[in-house]
Amino acid sequence: MKQVDIKNLSVDDLQENLAEQTDLLSKLKMNHAVSPLENPKQITAVRKTVARLKTELRKRELSEAQSK
Repeated sequence: MKQVDIKNLSVDDLQENLAEQTDLLSKLKMNHAVSPLENPKQITAVRKTVARLKTELRKRELSEAQSK
């Protein structure tokens, strides 16, 4: 998921996507530990998506706190 797409999501959608991506990341890591993945770069891509989602949530949280 690209940053442009993430900026257009609501806070609820961001949290929902974050939960999904976190679950996917843990499943990919577990599968990779058991047997090598066909494309191990998937783990890196999902990890970066999780970081992007967390960053956007934090940015919105800080801007909300500043506006008060």
